[in-house]
Amino acid sequence: MKPDGRIKFVSKDRNLFFLTLRRRVDAYFKENQISRNANAKMVVKSVALLACYILPFMLLLSFTPGLPLSLFLWFMMGLGVAGIGMSVMHDANHGAYSSNQAVNSWMGHTLNLVGGSAFNWKLQHNILHHTYTNVVDMDEDIQDRLVLRFSPHTSIRFYHQLQWVYAFLFYGLLTLYWVLAKDFVQYFLFIRKGVNPNSKEKNQVMLLKLILMKLVYFSVILVVPTLVYGIPFLEVLAGFLLMHFVAGIVLTVIFQLAHTVEGTSHPRPDSNGNIENDWAIHQLHTTVNFSRNNKWLSWYVGGLNYQIEHHLFPKVCHVHYPAISEIVRETAAEFNIPYMENKTFGDALRSHIATLHRFGRLPGLNEAIG
Repeated sequence: MKPDGRIKFVSKDRNLFFLTLRRRVDAYFKENQISRNANAKMVVKSVALLACYILPFMLLLSFTPGLPLSLFLWFMMGLGVAGIGMSVMHDANHGAYSSNQAVNSWMGHTLNLVGGSAFNWKLQHNILHHTYTNVVDMDEDIQDRLVLRFSPHTSIRFYHQLQWVYAFLFYGLLTLYWVLAKDFVQYFLFIRKGVNPNSKEKNQVMLLKLILMKLVYFSVILVVPTLVYGIPFLEVLAGFLLMHFVAGIVLTVIFQLAHTVEGTSHPRPDSNGNIENDWAIHQLHTTVNFSRNNKWLSWYVGGLNYQIEHHLFPKVCHVHYPAISEIVRETAAEFNIPYMENKTFGDALRSHIATLHRFGRLPGLNEAIG
């Protein structure tokens, strides 16, 4: 992770592809007199997904149902957490939800509502992932995690041979790790690596806010149901863990289906820190769409199955991705640039498992991975 400018994208065509594409996308919004931001459908979706998280919790507290129904409500909350992460806070923290930055800020902080930190997420996702997609040691989102290997350029261990089997169990731990430790780990890491540009005083205030936010979150989600509403703590804890396991699996799988699949590249900079490619073309080499024609999936995952369009136009609300995807695809074909996609969710999932299997093979058991 070296966000000091030493890694640069060097374009030989002076960004002609992206200049052409951006002009065509701009023309689409202008000619159709459409805002790039959220529309009424996006607002309805936001309300629905927030309700999927909040209403089951209110029902738990109001009726204190038995364990089976209680776990079902926690399960629904897990789907709500994932939905908020993919469809609400994601657009807002990119500045795509509204032209009003105050609205983006409020909607972006729905991440804090489910236990995360909007500030840390912006540094990890907007700066590191979107700028250096699939570049090892730069893209935080593809860093190896415990027993998982997501890059062909990192150290391989014997247990990686089975990661295609056990990966999904660890995916379920993502949001639990996030609310417990990840935000604090990133707080210190981003300061040490220079990703966080704030002054020492501002970061001290941010750390205090982070601690207070976590205390409020855990008090509301774990303490209040037990001490105020008399729900057995073990029952609350079981539901809490189920909620995060569901949210973790959904969020991780949806993200991995865009970048850790067959066909994507993992370029490394040369000795001068240069990657010989235009940044926009790099995005198409490292990103794959999936299930573009599945309207229900597109609704729930916030257009993250249109990951190419999202990486090229992160400040455009995802409700517009289906329309502009045709512009992107046709322009890419015109410039002879690959526009990769898996037609169905099943195709994408199989491709991800195949990639995990490929990255997990020990040297000598497979062909060289480039």
